[in-house]
Amino acid sequence: MKSLIAFLCSVLLVINTSQAQWWKDTEKAEQERSKGMLLLTTEVQIEATTAINHMYNFKFYEAEREFNYLKIKHPNHPLPDFLLGLMEWWKIVPNTDNVLYDEKCLEYMDESIRKAEVIWDDTENPEAAFFMAAAYAFKGRLHSERKHWTKATLAAKNALKYLDKSRSFSDFSPELMFGDGLYNYYFQYVKDNYPLLRPVLWLFPKGDKPKGIGQLEKVSYNAFYTRTEARYFLLQIYGMENMNEKAYELSKYTHETYPDNPFFHRFHARSAFVAGRVAEAEKEAKSILQKIEEHYPGYEGVSGRYASYILGYYAFNYNRDYAEAKKYYQKTIDFATLTNSTKSGYYLSSKLTLGKIASMEKDYDKAIDYFKEVLDDSERKSSQHDEAKKLISETKKLRRKSR
Repeated sequence: MKSLIAFLCSVLLVINTSQAQWWKDTEKAEQERSKGMLLLTTEVQIEATTAINHMYNFKFYEAEREFNYLKIKHPNHPLPDFLLGLMEWWKIVPNTDNVLYDEKCLEYMDESIRKAEVIWDDTENPEAAFFMAAAYAFKGRLHSERKHWTKATLAAKNALKYLDKSRSFSDFSPELMFGDGLYNYYFQYVKDNYPLLRPVLWLFPKGDKPKGIGQLEKVSYNAFYTRTEARYFLLQIYGMENMNEKAYELSKYTHETYPDNPFFHRFHARSAFVAGRVAEAEKEAKSILQKIEEHYPGYEGVSGRYASYILGYYAFNYNRDYAEAKKYYQKTIDFATLTNSTKSGYYLSSKLTLGKIASMEKDYDKAIDYFKEVLDDSERKSSQHDEAKKLISETKKLRRKSR
């Protein structure tokens, strides 16, 4: 019996020793593979993936819990604070006029920069430079939304400086390409659309718009941490560049991947609408309004404006259901008013169409009131302004004939 026990103990000792050696070998292999960088550590990538997916699907409580767990495990690393700051940014995304989360977003990004600076000063680790580039970029992004142009410019310069410093580590190339792609595209975009900022652009190297789009597309397939951010920007770029089929395919994919993300949801509805996919656009628009009624996180007036306009347009132009059209166009106006978007195309088009319906119902005074409101709210050289002037003239003639 004693011999048997001794034999079993020796077997267990051998097993434990071999397991310990296997674990040490595994740890050593992981250390070599990741080169001591948290971003490339398999364990962290697995943990971060779950949390990041929660964040992009607007499950913020679950995401925050996971990010804070990472912060406890790695208290001196910039990654957890950066992800917490990114989460605050995504609370802003559905309506970028919402300033409630600005302060917290900037605080997390500043803390991420502070921790990255300590690492950089000690080791010049390119991972630290990457986080400084990313955090400064998000600060610049938020400042530009708020039209704090000086702060945005300073943040952008710092982002570019540290982006260059992190290039020494080629394993980051898919993530670094995200910054390059954004810069290449938006340099030309800013130059074309913001003439007041052109004098500032001499501080920066020239961009390349087609190259930028190509780089962002590569990031959207190959990067780990910046993949979804690249898709977020590509959706907007495809829309601005009238690349409608690409916009539709990408918006459908991102919405299916994150079904409770209001930004991706409304882009799917809008892209289906532009692509003439009537049943799909109607279905998604109704789903958006339902989620607003059920108070899903992030579903609010901007998404409601998109969805209501789509349903109003189909009711008026396809179904000739004018009662239904009036209901949804009025909803569009209400959502636009709620979000201070009374200069938006959907708002002005809704008023024009309500005026047309009023004219068809021979309520000419009401129709003229709608058209005059469009004149007041639209830019003088806009198509809505011209159409409103024309409709006022036509409606006055109809009113005179009816008397």
